[in-house]
Amino acid sequence: QVQLVESGGDLVQPGGSLRLSCAASGFTSNYYTIGWFRQAPGKEREGVSCISTTDGSTLYARSVKGRFTISRDNAKNTVYLHMSNLKPEDTAVYWCATDVTGWGILTLNKHAYDYWGQGTQVTVSS
Repeated sequence: QVQLVESGGDLVQPGGSLRLSCAASGFTSNYYTIGWFRQAPGKEREGVSCISTTDGSTLYARSVKGRFTISRDNAKNTVYLHMSNLKPEDTAVYWCATDVTGWGILTLNKHAYDYWGQGTQVTVSS
């Protein structure tokens, strides 16, 4: 059974940085995508970034491009989301999720993802 566990959410001031971690386990294939999503109060859940294990390629939402970086540590089976220059509008619950049937295709469509973590809260406020 695939399991994803997020950590690293916190309260941070505007302009600050934070790193989220997603520890993954239980995969039966080497070809899948891991994505980060977020949902702010009263808003839809949106895709933030994703990374393919096929070739390490990445995709970012326009709202975070240049500020967020997704990376992976294969030895630790962990994917990270490095967030910098954080803004109040980045405040949300953040989830990592995995698409195990897409053969590592990059997508920020939440409906393509099969397994989800429990979420971690990020609050950007002074």
